[in-house]
Amino acid sequence: MYPRINLITLGVSDLKRSIDFYEKGLGWKLSKESNDSVAFFQIGALVFGLFGEEALAEDIGIPFQKRQKFSGITLAQNQTSEAEVDAVINKVRALGAEILKEPTKVFWGGYSAYFKDFDGHIFEVAFNPFFPLNADGEIVLSK
Repeated sequence: MYPRINLITLGVSDLKRSIDFYEKGLGWKLSKESNDSVAFFQIGALVFGLFGEEALAEDIGIPFQKRQKFSGITLAQNQTSEAEVDAVINKVRALGAEILKEPTKVFWGGYSAYFKDFDGHIFEVAFNPFFPLNADGEIVLSK
């Protein structure tokens, strides 16, 4: 299998509330491919999707169960400065996100914070001076 991920979909309890959160909190633009049942956002080469959590379990063919407190997965968004990290955390805080870790300088030499969205998905917002972003806002690892 070619090493790539094209789409990440999160199961959410309230699709409209989640769309508002990602649009207003992170500034992502909802795509025209979205509909009343699913939302899509283009983020670089990746598509980020939101789908009702019960419908997602049904689509997979498994019984729906509420998530544990920590799934072992985080999603991360790198910023170009510490000030940008602070700005994102302030926006999502104002929208009601739970801030798990306030922005702080971290042991690996960057600046990082964590928040939880309304459905318990955990995001890291970081400035990583070792992973500079290209003109498209993407990290390009050396080969």
